[in-house]
Amino acid sequence: MTEKDVFDLHKKEVYRTCYFMLQHGADAEDVCQEVFISVFRHDWRQVEYLKTWILRVAVNQCLNHLKKHSRDHAKRLRWQQGHTQASEKTVEAILADKESAMECTQLLERLPDKMRVVVSLRYLNEYSLSEIADIVGIPLGTVKSRLNKSLQLMRRMVEKHSVDSRQGGGTYGQGRTNLFSVFRR
Repeated sequence: MTEKDVFDLHKKEVYRTCYFMLQHGADAEDVCQEVFISVFRHDWRQVEYLKTWILRVAVNQCLNHLKKHSRDHAKRLRWQQGHTQASEKTVEAILADKESAMECTQLLERLPDKMRVVVSLRYLNEYSLSEIADIVGIPLGTVKSRLNKSLQLMRRMVEKHSVDSRQGGGTYGQGRTNLFSVFRR
């Protein structure tokens, strides 16, 4: 397997992971390039589980990038759901789904970096808990704990916003699509 083959095989997953962690397309591209540069500088041919190792490098590069370059929330691009087909849904349903996806993105941005990594890998990249443990390099119990704490924290944010919306406006939790179901799409 050549370096080009490795790049072609893993570039989409690495970019997707970087994008969901960094929430900015240009930064994700830069970090994605850094990941492959780092991978190819090391003896990658000797790595037994190459995909897991590459994703671990990607997660670590993203965490380093977030530490070094904290961005204003206004500069971050909002992830929008693009998996729906317009022909199957009504305009109202498409708008509700996009609004829910934006709300989920806003909730993800408010999570601490370590929690955001676990939630992104689990619900956006659909990795198993044991795969996440391997990628991030933490015990399985820590993955479960961070995932549970993240979902509880997001649920509290939704409930707080729901209470605030009754007092003056807002949209979370008003009978629309379940906020957490967006992660499963």
